[in-house]
Amino acid sequence: MHSSKSLFLSIDQGGHASRAVVYDMQGDIVASHQVPITTHHPHPHFVEHDAQALIDSVQTALTRVIEELGERASYIESAGLATQRSNIVCWDKHSGEALSPVISWQDTRGIELMNQLALDREDIHKNTGLFPSAHYGASKIRWCLDNIEAVKQAHREGRLCCGPMSSFIVHHLIDSRPNLADPVSASRTLLWHLHRKDWDQYLLDTFGIPREVLPECVPSQYGFGELKISGHTIPLSLVTGDQSAAMYAYGNLQYDTAYVNIGTGAFVSRPSGYALMYARRLLTSIIHSNEDDSQYVIEGTVNGAGSAIEWLQSQMPVDDLWEQLPKWLDEISNPPLFMNGISGLASPYWLPEFETELDQQAEPAANYVAVIESIVFLIHANVQEMMKFASPPEQLQITGGLAKLNGLCQRLADLTRLPIYRPVECEATARGTAYLIAEKPTHWPENEHGVWFQPIKNNVLDTRFLLWEQAMLQRMRHPEESD
Repeated sequence: MHSSKSLFLSIDQGGHASRAVVYDMQGDIVASHQVPITTHHPHPHFVEHDAQALIDSVQTALTRVIEELGERASYIESAGLATQRSNIVCWDKHSGEALSPVISWQDTRGIELMNQLALDREDIHKNTGLFPSAHYGASKIRWCLDNIEAVKQAHREGRLCCGPMSSFIVHHLIDSRPNLADPVSASRTLLWHLHRKDWDQYLLDTFGIPREVLPECVPSQYGFGELKISGHTIPLSLVTGDQSAAMYAYGNLQYDTAYVNIGTGAFVSRPSGYALMYARRLLTSIIHSNEDDSQYVIEGTVNGAGSAIEWLQSQMPVDDLWEQLPKWLDEISNPPLFMNGISGLASPYWLPEFETELDQQAEPAANYVAVIESIVFLIHANVQEMMKFASPPEQLQITGGLAKLNGLCQRLADLTRLPIYRPVECEATARGTAYLIAEKPTHWPENEHGVWFQPIKNNVLDTRFLLWEQAMLQRMRHPEESD
C-alpha cells in the first residue's frame, strides 16, 4: 500500500526534450528536470535523433531530479516511461551500443518500399489497427537492415536487436539489459497483431524482418526491472506511449470525452473501453494493458502540429514568437488558407506525400495564424470522422504545448460545436504516467480548475473550414495543379 509520503517518477521522452518528473500522492509535482534533445534532418524525408545523445539526456534528467529531491528520493516507489510511439532504433543486444540513429515517427524514408509492397489496407487495419504508412516502424527497420553496415554485421553475428525506441531506452536504464517491447510502442511498428498481442509472422515475412531481432512483447504494466540512480533502486513498472499516458492525466478515462493532445503532432482519441472498435479512416489503438485486460481508443492523427510551427519558423523566422501568437490569433480572422502537408497527411486523408504551400506574399503574422488554423481544421476533420462511428462526445479535453493558445482552443470549440476543457497543467504525459504507476488513485485532484471554452457561433470560421476542405480535396484529386 502507498503511504502519504509515496512518490512516483515519470520519465517522458518527447520530440524536444527528455523530462523526469516526480509526483506525490496528491498528484502534485515535487521535482522535475528536463534536458533538450536535437532533431536532425540529414536528407529530405529523414528525421532523426542521435541515439546515444538521447540516452544521455534521459540519464541526465534522472540524475538531476534525484539530486533535487535529496533524502526524499528514498520515497519513490516506482517509475514509468512514456515515449514517442513510432520511433525506432537498432542496437547491439549484448552491449547496448546504438547501431542506427533513433528514426523519428515523422520520418518517411520508407515511402518507396511501402508503395512497392502494395499492402491490403483493410487487412492491415483489421489486424494492426493502423493503415500502411512509412510513419510506422516496419519500413524504417527494413531500411536499416538494407542500408546500415553495422546493422547488417550485427545481424550476421546474432547481436542485433531492432524495435521501438522505448525498448532501447529500457535496455539502457535497467541493469539486467532486457530487450522488451511494450504493446503501445510495438503496435506502432505495423508488425504487431492487435488481437494476439504479439509480432505477426505474416507481416514480418512481408517486410523481411526476422523475428529473432525483435524484443519480446510484454504488457504496459509489467516488472521491467530496476533503475539504479545515484544510489537509489527504483522498479520500472510501466512503459507506454506519450499520447496514451496523456489521456490518464486527470484520472480514469471518461467515455463521453474525446481527448486532444497537441505537441509535435496532434492526436484526438475516443475511448472504447475494453472493446476493439474500428472506424474506416481512423486508427484503432491500444493505450494500456496489464496481464488481465487492455484498453483501446479510436484515434485520429495530425502529423503537422508543433512541427508545422517549427517548419514555418525555418521559412519565416520571428523573434518572440510565443509572445506574439496570442495577439495575432485574436486580431487576424482571415489569414491565407494553409495546406498543411508537414510530414504528410495522416487521418482521415492518408496521403504520405502532400506538398505544403505557403503564401509568400502574406505577412508572417497571417501565415502563423494560417498554420494554427490548419491544425484546428485537421483536428476537426478527425472529430467529424469519429462521429460517424461513435456517439458524439459531450466535450473535448485538450492538453499539450499548443493547447496553451486560447485562440486555438476557441476556434476548435466553435468549429466542433463542443465545449472544451483545458486543465491548468497542459503537459499531460508525465502526469498520466504517474497516475498509472500510482495504480489509479481514486483521489487525484486538480488543485486548480482549468478553463472551459464554450462554442460560439462563428460563421466566418465555418465558411473558411468549408473552403479549406474543398481546397484540400481539390489538391488530393489533382496534385499536379499545385506545381
